[in-house]
Amino acid sequence: MTKTAELYGGSLYDLAVEENAAAAMMEELDGIRKIFRENPDYVRLLSEPSIPRAERISLIDQAFDGQVHPYVNNFMKVLCREGLMRELMGCIEQFRSRFYKDQNIAEATVTSAVPLNEKQMSALQAKLEKMSGKTILLRQKVDAKVIGGLKVEVDGKQLDGTLEHRISTVRRKVTEIIL
Repeated sequence: MTKTAELYGGSLYDLAVEENAAAAMMEELDGIRKIFRENPDYVRLLSEPSIPRAERISLIDQAFDGQVHPYVNNFMKVLCREGLMRELMGCIEQFRSRFYKDQNIAEATVTSAVPLNEKQMSALQAKLEKMSGKTILLRQKVDAKVIGGLKVEVDGKQLDGTLEHRISTVRRKVTEIIL
């Protein structure tokens, strides 16, 4: 993340907290992030210097005015006016990072060979929340390379309970004993 994204995203977050609108704005920013990821040409359009700045800002108003919090709409217009639309995703990540920290939320990703059912996901989420003391937002990935067990990444830490990892651990211990 760039310093620009940290500065702008952090400033938007500070304003959201001051206005008691951080949760609502976080939800809106997630929606905007999804829209922009699905339509990367839109970001390029809003960054195109050959299109007059006023026209690009008008495109933001046409798409988002009345659909999102006025601060979010104005924030995107500021980025557009300053030629910083390509920093939007980083700004959203900075906002999310600060929001999650203040709300004691952590994202976790569980990787398994087959999809976990709802009961398994709930049990894993509860266990991770107990271990971390945080509210966990759990995402699931399926990877056929995982032979058995689960890999969980939470707060930058990896918990590897896969069969491959267990075998590797045993192999390493046996090697250490023999040497």
